[in-house]
Amino acid sequence: MKIAFFQIEDWEIDHIKQQLAGHELFFTADKLSAEALPEQRDFEIVSVFVGSKIDQAVLAALPNLKLITTRSTGFDHIDLPMAQSMNIATGYVPGYGDNTVAEFAFGLVLALSRKIYESVDRLRETGVYSYVGLRGFDLQGKTMGVVGTGRIGQHVVRIAKGFGMNVIAYDAFPKSELATELGFEYVSFDDLLGRADVISLHVPYLPTTHHLINMANIGKIKKGALLINTARGAVVETDALVKALADGILGGAGLDVLEEEGVLADEKTLVLYGHPEEHNLKTVLENHVLIDMPNVLVTPHNAFNTQEALQRILDTDICNIQEFIGKGVAKCPIPAPKV
Repeated sequence: MKIAFFQIEDWEIDHIKQQLAGHELFFTADKLSAEALPEQRDFEIVSVFVGSKIDQAVLAALPNLKLITTRSTGFDHIDLPMAQSMNIATGYVPGYGDNTVAEFAFGLVLALSRKIYESVDRLRETGVYSYVGLRGFDLQGKTMGVVGTGRIGQHVVRIAKGFGMNVIAYDAFPKSELATELGFEYVSFDDLLGRADVISLHVPYLPTTHHLINMANIGKIKKGALLINTARGAVVETDALVKALADGILGGAGLDVLEEEGVLADEKTLVLYGHPEEHNLKTVLENHVLIDMPNVLVTPHNAFNTQEALQRILDTDICNIQEFIGKGVAKCPIPAPKV
């Protein structure tokens, strides 16, 4: 079969060639989108990452396509209804970094709660060796609010318990046996906002989670709480986030994702070619405001990025492809259900 891998790194190529020997393979570091279509378009399978955008135009340009796999847990960059209507199968990585993302989330929590970044920055920028103004707070005894108790959320619960935190959680589909096993309490979303000292988001981006935290409920957050988002930027309404930080509702935020982060990552394109209609310029500007706030840490969608996690992602993606072409999944590191 003709299989194309987009946004691929050099270290991945040899491994893929070994696992998918006998197939016609195409590799590129480029993203796949309507604006960046490859010259060769007769692929039967394409593998992409979150920077690609598989919409109607891309699907129409690849007439032989039978399978789309994404090397990510999120799949909002793929037009699933359109793919299904064209009888194109889709696959994703249901889990690869339960601990990886959870550890990063707690890195943000600790950096904010103990003012670690400010401490390092003070010494580096001013040379002042002083802890004045850098007082933080203990995590032990505080309440962690986990939004979404899937694989990553569950690991966050375990880490929080290890810090001696009380844990409450919200999930659209609560699992009472899980709460008993891990020792946390399911509560309503509003209750979580009002009680948690730290709120950590671990839900996929869906119509039902779009602006889950918004202008209507941001004021319900416990004054001084920290908000951690390693999920998807649009789960939080940027207007509401800026207001909550400016008004002192939130004590700080750790953000590995932003709304309109694609535009933010490429300001040169914005300057040279203007502002694409589908992007909200106000949100882009607000993102820059967030980056400059002293009680906000913004990282570049980096929570997934460890060598171990990337290897698990690649192996699962290969297994999705092998399963589709009928070679079995005996070496699959984790189950690989289809979207």
